[in-house]
Amino acid sequence: MSLFDIQLQILQDLKQQGIDPYGQKFERTGLVHTYVENFEEEKRVCVAGRITSCRDMGKTKFWDLTDLSGKIQLFINPKNMSAENFSLLSKIGMADIVGVEGNIFKTKMGEISIRVFSLTLLSKSLRPMPEKYHGLKDVESRFRQRYLDLMANKDVRELFQKRTRIVKELRACLDNAGFMEVETPMLQALYGGAAARPFVTHHNALDRDLYLRIAPELYLKRLLVGGLEKVYEINRNFRNEGLSRRHNPEFTMLEVYSAYDNYEDMMNLCESLIHQAAKVIGVSEKNTLPSGKEISLLDPFHRITLFDAVKKYANVELERWEDLRSIAQKQQFENWQTLDEGLILSELFERYVEEKLVSPTFVTHYPLSLCPLAKRCADAPHLTERFELFIDGQEIANAYSELNDPVDQKKRFEEQIVTTPEEKGLPKYIDTDYVEALEHGMPPAGGLGIGIDRLIMILTGAPSIREVILFPILRTI
Repeated sequence: MSLFDIQLQILQDLKQQGIDPYGQKFERTGLVHTYVENFEEEKRVCVAGRITSCRDMGKTKFWDLTDLSGKIQLFINPKNMSAENFSLLSKIGMADIVGVEGNIFKTKMGEISIRVFSLTLLSKSLRPMPEKYHGLKDVESRFRQRYLDLMANKDVRELFQKRTRIVKELRACLDNAGFMEVETPMLQALYGGAAARPFVTHHNALDRDLYLRIAPELYLKRLLVGGLEKVYEINRNFRNEGLSRRHNPEFTMLEVYSAYDNYEDMMNLCESLIHQAAKVIGVSEKNTLPSGKEISLLDPFHRITLFDAVKKYANVELERWEDLRSIAQKQQFENWQTLDEGLILSELFERYVEEKLVSPTFVTHYPLSLCPLAKRCADAPHLTERFELFIDGQEIANAYSELNDPVDQKKRFEEQIVTTPEEKGLPKYIDTDYVEALEHGMPPAGGLGIGIDRLIMILTGAPSIREVILFPILRTI
């Protein structure tokens, strides 16, 4: 008979005895860590959690009970319990969820424990703990059965508690700065705001295709037109693209828009938000990355233009904008004769520079051809007021001084349709309603997007985006 069959038989025995193996509400007086950290001799407590260790010493039992906050030892002796309640223990064991009432005390070995007076079965487990509670190690199993991962690995539970604290802190910082949290559609008739392939679905009642949003940007900027001057959304985006250590098709973004500001204000806001997020989870002056490198997330971030970053790190002979095409020829870029210089600069950056930006670095002044939604630089109209933040060689944030000229915006959309390769996934249409919204007048504004999942990777030292998403998309087995 298998272990599962044995547990099924115990389940039936409990039911025949009139015992509910999946009990009712249990009133707790607090979490385990409260009583461990604030020890009071003989304090009466009620706690609940999972049995994660069983040690029997004759009639006396020493079991470990674990809840979200931590672990505590149960001291179970028949002298302290009714005979009926004590007899129930023969049908309770590892992985079962129980509620206990008793007094806090210290054993002769000095271990804080609960002297159990009564025990209530709250949920009978039919399957064993993963790997005897030493930790679920197989990566695929951890992600496919996240509940076992959380059950077995304390560090994983703590990571997701940190994620919650980080998101709460970002929200609190923006709320305190006068921003208004809003919600925009996930199902969109037209998609836009980023270069990505969408997921397509069909609405039966309307008999039309809709798209899961790839970005909320164009909707949020419509709100600026309407007079909501400071808005943000912590949003889910969906991009029909590949899986990697840094990419999941469903991910979380923070997008912020502030009227009468520009990209430099967004740079200061971005740095402040990350500083606060680091502090709230106790990141020290030096933070260790998964690569083993140490950086500071609390010092001022570096700032450099895209051109200067390529000049400094790419090991190419770049002095003037006009040098880019000859560099593309030497690098044997495909179709180098017709490539836009901005695209050449971006390609050089991605090939040779991005991975070298380990410490937090704002890269600014992106070419106009790469930024259809950003305002031009007044003193260099071939560039835009845009930055991207890089940490540990990956993009964490993106921001613009938002383009609010409807004529220029429509023209750029039209050029984008003609010049953008099909594989980029950009729509082959113009969002005329968005252009019309701009025609009603949108104030000058700064916009900022921060990738929450990637930021949490950096703050917690997680090596993969799948580590910081509770239920990541996985390949079919």
